[in-house]
Amino acid sequence: MATITIIGGHGKVALRLGRLLSESGHEVTSWIRNPNHASDVEATGATALVADVETLGADEMAERLRGQDAVVWSAGAGGGNPARTYAVDRDAAIRSMAAAATAGTSRYVMVSYFYRRPDHGVPKDSPFFPYAEAKAAADSHLRETGLEWTVLGPSSLTDDPGTGRITTGEGVTPTKVSRDDVAAVAAYVLDHPATIGRTIDFNNGETPIADALEGTDAPG
Repeated sequence: MATITIIGGHGKVALRLGRLLSESGHEVTSWIRNPNHASDVEATGATALVADVETLGADEMAERLRGQDAVVWSAGAGGGNPARTYAVDRDAAIRSMAAAATAGTSRYVMVSYFYRRPDHGVPKDSPFFPYAEAKAAADSHLRETGLEWTVLGPSSLTDDPGTGRITTGEGVTPTKVSRDDVAAVAAYVLDHPATIGRTIDFNNGETPIADALEGTDAPG
């Protein structure tokens, strides 16, 4: 079993993922900014580590990643403040990639979102523009690293119960997907090296996750 770090460990997807990975026997460390969130994280079976990615440098992150087999980026500024969005969703994410490389943590899974690639297409006057810009920049940077990366592009998130079924592949357009199923997809790709080097955009659908992801995702 693997040692896995989730960055942004108190997020709704991250808490679900921490539980799935822990229940599968992986050793999970979840980074959190607020120490008051530690009990929520530890209830999933993960170990909480207070680590504010907005202020940590790449070397400081690397120290905390040493000995880890994989890292999942599931952090975000939460919108509302463009400067902080760029600081977290772009700059801190990129620092974490450098940190992973320094620490020898080669497997890196990015939880992004479903958008037109390589251009996100969000107009500059939209309040969503800073987030779209930040995520696109981080995703693009990740693809140029030497890390064993996978980019996940879930569509609009819901709190509906998971179905274990998705739709992905050429021609799929964004609709919606349960956070339960986003976590299940992330857990799947961590256990399946065939997903390395792939960008996986997906919605809820009719195909079981394992069948949907087995050899059907376009690289890049």
